[in-house]
Amino acid sequence: MLNLNDLYYFVQVVDHGGFASASRVIGAPKSTLAKRVAALESDIGVRLIQRTSRRFTVTEVGQDFYRHASAMLIEAEAAESIVKGRLAEPSGIVRITASIPTAQHSLAEPLLELARTYPKLRIALHATDRFVDLVQEGFDIAVRDHFAPLPDSGLVQRRVHSDPVYLVASPTYVECRGAPQNPGDLTNHDGLVTYSSSGVWLLGSETGEKAEGRPVPRMAADESSVLLRAARAGFGIACLPRKLCLADLSSGTLVKVLSDWTAGHVITTLLMPHRRGQLPSVRAVADLLADRIHRG
Repeated sequence: MLNLNDLYYFVQVVDHGGFASASRVIGAPKSTLAKRVAALESDIGVRLIQRTSRRFTVTEVGQDFYRHASAMLIEAEAAESIVKGRLAEPSGIVRITASIPTAQHSLAEPLLELARTYPKLRIALHATDRFVDLVQEGFDIAVRDHFAPLPDSGLVQRRVHSDPVYLVASPTYVECRGAPQNPGDLTNHDGLVTYSSSGVWLLGSETGEKAEGRPVPRMAADESSVLLRAARAGFGIACLPRKLCLADLSSGTLVKVLSDWTAGHVITTLLMPHRRGQLPSVRAVADLLADRIHRG
């Protein structure tokens, strides 16, 4: 019978791409990890990892072994969860990563509700706009807002919301410059644009028409909150997700222009590693986030 602890160490080393990184994450000495993986390889009589001072490579049989070992650990953790009552009351730490705007506008209230609903649960939110590797960095859930479909990364993808993108401006701007009557009129208006848009907005109407909007770029920024503030101040027309500008539209600080048109949709997707996504605590967090984000 193989040592289950050795399987755990092996999976952690593969998950984190090496002995040193796994050691930092799980708090076990690097020498212990190397010794236990070597013992595992000796027990089964096959090399699982090719390692030198410069390279770390999982062998082909090691990759097959990893998939089965991961599945075994999932079942072991699930069994432990049942014993500890985690199915009835999720506990432990769940690590979440999201971009800064997503964290600010989509997660603040749901995370407070999670804290109230599951007092034994600990939430660790890492808000960053850099690329995050969920598996390598030990995250359970990533919340991604995106326009284009996400690439097939081997992660569980759970689409939870689609938010229309409105064209908005301040009442003062509309009063001074007038409201565009069709997408072609945008050439006579100041635009508050993102760098990635190149100053061109791809628009769709309620009747299925497609058109391009080409405002005169007044300001370009990759941060939506900056464009929102600029729109409030009357500097031009901005394309903003509904959830970002809804409060301003309700209060009258902003108004929709070309209200029959939208500039696409922002899709919100939860990403989870297969192994972590099956834990009761992670499922509970993902379910609540999906429900609250879907409600908008």
